[in-house]
Amino acid sequence: MNIAIIGANGQIGKILTTQLAANQHKVSAVIRKPEQAEALEKVGAQAVLADLEGSVEDLTKVLQGADAVVFAAGSGGSTGADKTLLIDLDGAVKSMEAAEKAGISRFILVSALYAEDRTQWPDDMKTYYVAKHYADKMLEASSLDYTIIRPGGLLNDAGTGKVKLVEHLGEKGSIPREDVASVIASILDQSSTYRRSFDLASGDDTVEQAIQSV
Repeated sequence: MNIAIIGANGQIGKILTTQLAANQHKVSAVIRKPEQAEALEKVGAQAVLADLEGSVEDLTKVLQGADAVVFAAGSGGSTGADKTLLIDLDGAVKSMEAAEKAGISRFILVSALYAEDRTQWPDDMKTYYVAKHYADKMLEASSLDYTIIRPGGLLNDAGTGKVKLVEHLGEKGSIPREDVASVIASILDQSSTYRRSFDLASGDDTVEQAIQSV
């Protein structure tokens, strides 16, 4: 497959880019800064520059020819509420619109655990959760064959390969970023996950078992 990863220089994006390129997929690593390109090209991706604060038309050109889009971008914890809304919400929605315009049906969005449940949002992260909540809603209202992945607390530990993938986790959980990337890579062509949302945390099933059970 030809996969465009928006936010390829992010922590999950880098791991996913490496995994997909190693499995002989063609990866377009969509990044914001030219200096981010070299490391991604070393693992076999083609780096493409795009600005999520730019136009939908420019994003459409960047995504043209892809079979699937993964949106794993985020403004990061060091930015203010304005950037969170511009990147995590509006950037995600622009990417959805661009995918539709480019004729790409498959779209995977990295969201956050409890994004759909306002009662669970911590006061100091409400803007972040608002952005995730409404990005999810906009994707659900689109024509795309989407999958929304809502991982629990993200860890930098090595992946275990054991996960829990369910529509509603019902509890707090955490998961290594490497395992999040592995799940995304494994569901790209899984039609059983189309137009569905899943919570994701470390668990007892292999990635393959978890996907087969949904």
